[in-house]
Amino acid sequence: MKLFIVSLKNHIWFIAFLLMGFVKITAQDLYPKNEKIDVQDYIFNLTLNDDTDQIKGEAIIHVLFKEKVDSFDLDLVGKSGLYGMAVTGVFEGDKTANYTFGNNRINITPSSKSKGIKTFKILYGGIPRRGLVIDKTKFGRRSFFGDNWPNLARHWLPSVDHPYDKASIQFGITAPEDYDVVATGEKIEESNLGNGLKLTVYKEPAPVAMKVVTIGVTKFATRLLDVVHNIPVTAWVYPENRLEGFSDYKVASKVLAYFIDNIGPYSFAKLANMQAKTQWGGLENAGTIAYFEDSVTGMNTVEDLIAHEIAHQWFGNSATENNWNHVWLSEGFATYFSILYMEHVYGDEKRKDALALDRKQVIDYYQQNPSPIVDLTIKDPMRVLSINSYQKGGWVLNMLRHKLGDDLFWKGIRDYYKTYRNANVLTVDFQKSMEKTSGENLESFFQQWLFTKGHPEIKWEWVYGNGQVKINLEQVQDHHIFHFPLEIGIVQDDEIKIVQVEVDEQSEVFEINVDTKPDTIVLDPDYWLLFEEK
Repeated sequence: MKLFIVSLKNHIWFIAFLLMGFVKITAQDLYPKNEKIDVQDYIFNLTLNDDTDQIKGEAIIHVLFKEKVDSFDLDLVGKSGLYGMAVTGVFEGDKTANYTFGNNRINITPSSKSKGIKTFKILYGGIPRRGLVIDKTKFGRRSFFGDNWPNLARHWLPSVDHPYDKASIQFGITAPEDYDVVATGEKIEESNLGNGLKLTVYKEPAPVAMKVVTIGVTKFATRLLDVVHNIPVTAWVYPENRLEGFSDYKVASKVLAYFIDNIGPYSFAKLANMQAKTQWGGLENAGTIAYFEDSVTGMNTVEDLIAHEIAHQWFGNSATENNWNHVWLSEGFATYFSILYMEHVYGDEKRKDALALDRKQVIDYYQQNPSPIVDLTIKDPMRVLSINSYQKGGWVLNMLRHKLGDDLFWKGIRDYYKTYRNANVLTVDFQKSMEKTSGENLESFFQQWLFTKGHPEIKWEWVYGNGQVKINLEQVQDHHIFHFPLEIGIVQDDEIKIVQVEVDEQSEVFEINVDTKPDTIVLDPDYWLLFEEK
């Protein structure tokens, strides 16, 4: 979730703005993609120690050359003062490779321009400024936690640090033997090496983006919570609050089952839920989710956060945005699918309550940031996180669900995930999936809600006479006329009758036949429309 926790959002939204700032950005995602190569897998062998924060790394990388290339780049933050990485060797196969290292990129020239898979090895070391958080836990124990989102892997892992090029991952962590180690993937080895050292190896076969690979190294209490559709669900928490942590994270198995049953197969080797030192409220690392340290209380107060992060395993981790400007495909989906889970468990009032809060935040945010969800002016991935990508993105899915109906909505979601599982997507891909399922042309829907700023700002009044309610409705925003279905609730004697109208003009009059004068009229009583009453 990276900060925007549903249950804590009022507190954390302020922090988010401090991180994001209010700078006007004037360009889109400018990462230099190299479509001629495709990283197949990474093997990261890391040595950690208690004496210093210095890490020693070996990265073995298998690269598919789809076309002839002169050279290719890997991201790695170079040494500057105390922090950063120094490269001590680059090899192609068993031979020294021709490379340069500068401006935080390793440029490697292959020995030949032939196509096919080639293996490269990078030896390096240093103290990471970010990405790998080396610190003490809230209980004073030394710890190491990967915290890569959005593009911080380059501080400690030589890689293509952008979600467009995903690869399978293996971590081999050599550390003092009293540490417990969890990482992306399934544990395939734990060996005592002597001299007080232990090697722990994890391997994830599914392709993942560097933003969501991680390690957790400290003293943990761990428990197998459940096995859901052959997926082990575990908790990794600090020993000082093991029982509280096991209790708080136990709901993860119920959440996992709901999403598998309703969306499709889970892609990763396991689902570990980890208490961690993280800059975020929650971070949806593939199969190894990190939750902020104080998420563990024993009070079971983070169910919605857990649902959000688990939803990311499908949306963001498996079906991954190909461009940072389309991050709503990750965050908007996780926001709304958390709401869907909570609705499933606690009823429709839970959905309405969440959407009411989200709608107010969308309206307030727009006053200071009049921009669309897919904002092609943003180039810094840290700035794509906003009320737009989270809450407004979630609202778009809520409106799409209402437009198509539950059956077609869920069928479309399942088709979208099946089509783009373990792949990359843009908004147009999601649109095409929903159009294919529904048989509807959704171009205008997607254009006005995702690529157009703002929302309907409605000024209205009603009068009753001669057995009719007459509603005068005007859209007062001046940049765009929205087209949308609007439910009107006619309230009489504590009962409500709902009538739906189609709004297509800036100013319209709707006449509704009723038997007697209503007690009141309510717009959108069931929270299906993102709008603002003026």
